[in-house]
Amino acid sequence: MTSKTNSRSILVTSALYYANGHLHLGHIVESIQSDIWVRLQKLQGHDCIHVSGSDAHGTPIMLQAEKLGISSEALVTKIGKEHQAEFAAFLVNFDNFYSTHSKENQFFTELLYTRLRDKGDIATRTIKQAYDPVKNMFLPDRYVKGECPKCGSPDQYGDNCESCGATYSPTELKNPISVVSGVKPIEKESEHYFFKLENYAEYLKQWTRQGHLQEQIVNKLNEWFEAGLKQWDISRDGPYFGFPIPQTTDKFFYVWMDAPIGYIASFKNWCDKHPEIPFEKYWQKDSPCELYHFIGKDIIYFHALFWTAMLHGSDFRTPTAIYAHGFLTINGQKMSKSRGTFITAKNYLDHLQPEYLRYYFAAKLTDTIDDLDLNLDDFVSRVNADLIGKYVNIASRCASFITKHFAGELSATLADDVLYEKFVSESEQILQHFNARRYHRAIRDIMALADLANQFIDENKPWELVKKQDLAKVQTVCTQGLNLFRLLTIFLKPVLPEVAKNVETFLNIPPLSWEDIQNPLLSHTIQTYQPLMQRIDPKQVQAMIEQGKEMMSETPQPPKPSNDIAPTINYDDFAKVDLRIAKIINAEHVEGAEKLLKLTLSLGTENRQVFSGIKSAYTPESLIGKYTVMVANLAPRQMRFGLSEGMILAAGPGGSELWLLEPHDGAKEGMRVK
Repeated sequence: MTSKTNSRSILVTSALYYANGHLHLGHIVESIQSDIWVRLQKLQGHDCIHVSGSDAHGTPIMLQAEKLGISSEALVTKIGKEHQAEFAAFLVNFDNFYSTHSKENQFFTELLYTRLRDKGDIATRTIKQAYDPVKNMFLPDRYVKGECPKCGSPDQYGDNCESCGATYSPTELKNPISVVSGVKPIEKESEHYFFKLENYAEYLKQWTRQGHLQEQIVNKLNEWFEAGLKQWDISRDGPYFGFPIPQTTDKFFYVWMDAPIGYIASFKNWCDKHPEIPFEKYWQKDSPCELYHFIGKDIIYFHALFWTAMLHGSDFRTPTAIYAHGFLTINGQKMSKSRGTFITAKNYLDHLQPEYLRYYFAAKLTDTIDDLDLNLDDFVSRVNADLIGKYVNIASRCASFITKHFAGELSATLADDVLYEKFVSESEQILQHFNARRYHRAIRDIMALADLANQFIDENKPWELVKKQDLAKVQTVCTQGLNLFRLLTIFLKPVLPEVAKNVETFLNIPPLSWEDIQNPLLSHTIQTYQPLMQRIDPKQVQAMIEQGKEMMSETPQPPKPSNDIAPTINYDDFAKVDLRIAKIINAEHVEGAEKLLKLTLSLGTENRQVFSGIKSAYTPESLIGKYTVMVANLAPRQMRFGLSEGMILAAGPGGSELWLLEPHDGAKEGMRVK
């Protein structure tokens, strides 16, 4: 067993959580996996620190904050607090949960960048990017949509096609539009900064084959090495929520540049609050401490290649190991909003205890990157059978006899020393499985021991021994049962920390450690047993699913007042509307559209194309030459038939009774209507 004299110094990180929305159960998989591992290290007496935080930068956060009418900083703070509360509810115990938008992170981001730059590892070159002319901003790949250039599928993102799997650049999309404004992006040049990843190709080939990664990951990385490592774009143009690049104007570090550096920043923030922790010792080159990253398999490229090369090139230590896990599926499929199986952390916690899920995930988690399935029927049956029917059942079957007949006093001896020693000997294999992240095998072995404990009780039948007045044997049998239960609790403590805490109260003992396995609890007074867990009712799961469907349905529009008047706006809102006189210089039918006419409008200095739903009241030829009023500053909208660059004003109940708003005589094209 581990003693404090040979304890290890370990730093564990969980991938940073993007501060742009609620946590779902896919996020919870990783945090539970890392939390179990950290708790196990602490249970063995190791110095183990667990850090994470909010991934706070990037265009999505900037746009979401703008949409909500708050600052990006305020959004990050709000979401970060929500995430911390949800992790705490799932009993995930981060020693420090911080944010990448921090002074520490800016300091270390600039430090790594300048060290790499001074070594010649930063290049600059001009590139072409999609640019939104309405929002005046460059667009990330995921903010451009259009038709796949390979298979023609519509509504595909600018980096890959979800239909055929093709990858491409946004400029290759057919009929692209900006997700932000709906207009067609233009191409625009900009100077960008690149990290020369190829400079570290040989180092990375060696490092990735030295046991730092899972075998499946190494095989995938070999494909990337064979294809040749490419330079990595680490800059973005403003407007952008992030850190400015030193000695540049309107250039910012790409979110993936400073995000992993957030591990260093979060740990530094922890060390500043705990001066006894030597920050430099953990992050210096050739550090004697251990560093482990728990991540999803989708971001292994960033961690195993970019991040490791950046650390090595800037004279920081590299990870001891990177542990990647697979994705979470629900009932064998991707999480689905329509089926109610896109389950948020809050949605789950409204209905079920966190330790049910911690146990189920532990029973399914392996040391591979294979996906993990949450089968809801299996979830109910396994939790009820294992935790209620096997584990806590041992305590409930034995405790009442000790309390009622022996005033809570355990016997001085065990009924079966050999059985106890079998549990002790099995503990080494269980520990190895947990340490190697083979949680599923550890849980399997623990439940096999629980079966043996229940079998022992069934064979000795303390309820019949009481009737025979063989009280001495009743005491030793039930003492045996409770000691086996105590060992199972030690094994399960990293998985069920709250249950273990309640068991410690029930057994009237200090917090359990792995070393306590060696010595049984004898001649000791316990407290009255209180139920430790309740069975899951399938109705709870069904209620969770129904709530999920309701939560994920489209947000209902606020009801209109009874007089059908739209919600009130203020004068400033109305003053933003720019009404102009326009001359209809052409009008034509739109093929495939029942209500639309395509109008070409002259504003005097420019022409606009507008699609208008007035076909039921007007023929194209009757409109040519007419003057009307249009909303000139309405953002262009990409429609199926083309780009509509404004709106003309009409009134009436509909159908043939629609009348264009026409100006008075003497009006001129482009004149503003007041």
